[in-house]
Parts: sequence; C-alpha cells; structure tokens
Amino acid sequence: MTKVAVLLGSLRKESFSKKLAANVAALFPEGYETEVVEIGNLALYNQDFDDENNAPAEYTSFRSKMKEMDAVLFVTPEYNRSVPAVLKNALDVGSRPYGASVWNGKPAAIISQSPGALSAFGANHHLRQSLVFLNMPILQQPEAYIGNVADLLDENGKLKNEGTVQFLQTFVNAFVDLITRYKG
Repeated sequence: MTKVAVLLGSLRKESFSKKLAANVAALFPEGYETEVVEIGNLALYNQDFDDENNAPAEYTSFRSKMKEMDAVLFVTPEYNRSVPAVLKNALDVGSRPYGASVWNGKPAAIISQSPGALSAFGANHHLRQSLVFLNMPILQQPEAYIGNVADLLDENGKLKNEGTVQFLQTFVNAFVDLITRYKG
C-alpha cells in the first residue's frame, strides 16, 4: 500500500481545501491510501525544543507519522500572497532536527485553491520554493490552480463540474506516476 499524506493549509472546519482534498482523495487508484495529517496542533517551531531534547509530543507524533508516508499532497489557500503559516510551520517542524528531515526525497504535489480568480498562485509558488530546498521531487505538470472553488462545489462539498473532476483525475494520475518513479 502506498501512503499519501494530505496536508491542508486551512484549519477551518468547512475549508475549501478540506472539501477539495476529499474529492481528490477519491481519485487515487487502488493500492493508494490517503490520510489527512493534522498540523494545526503543532506549536510554532523553536529549535531550542530539539537542541534541549524537549520536543513537544505533537512534534514527535507528526514526524513519526510523516516518516511512514510515501508522498505528500498539499492542498492550500493563499494568505497574503503566500503560504499559510500553519503549513510553513509543519514544513519547519518536519525538517528538523538538522539532518533528520522527514521530507527528504518524498514526492510532492500541490493544489492551490481560492474563492477568487487568482487560484492562490502565490501560495503555490512560495510552497514550491520550500519543497525544492527540502529535496522533495514536485509534480511539475499539470499545475493545479483551482479558482472560484465555491462555485465548483455542491451543498455537500462534492465537485459538480465534470471538467474539474477530469482535470483533477489527470493531476492525480501524473502524481501517481511521479510517486511510482521515486518509490521504485
């Protein structure tokens, strides 16, 4: 079984990222398991925790969970033209202590979404910068920028636009190909 962690850049109960991620998770083929990994409970990263062997239990649990994962799907909105702090903090917690990054070599893909037309382009590209440094092979094409997301979801949070579903299936298929290349 190939395990794909899903990290959400929004903590809202009814976030568009969460709804979109649930739709995308259903598009993975048999043999793939997706799991939303909690990041909202992580204290802001402080190197003193690691230097003093006093890392919060949430850091240890998160790092252990991410070590079990084969790949990571990021689904995020954009906050102030960049990556939401909760997502950046998760990257920082997982990248430490130095030399023990849980991200190294894990294939990654990014879906950015917005209720507006810009589709969280800035968050998508800022996130890519961090992932390159963390040595995560990133799905390059197709890029997934989902604008006007509220109009694409029905009252139950299901995608109602068949063209969007088809596009996201193409995206997932390409991500599976990337994972296969790096897993093998």
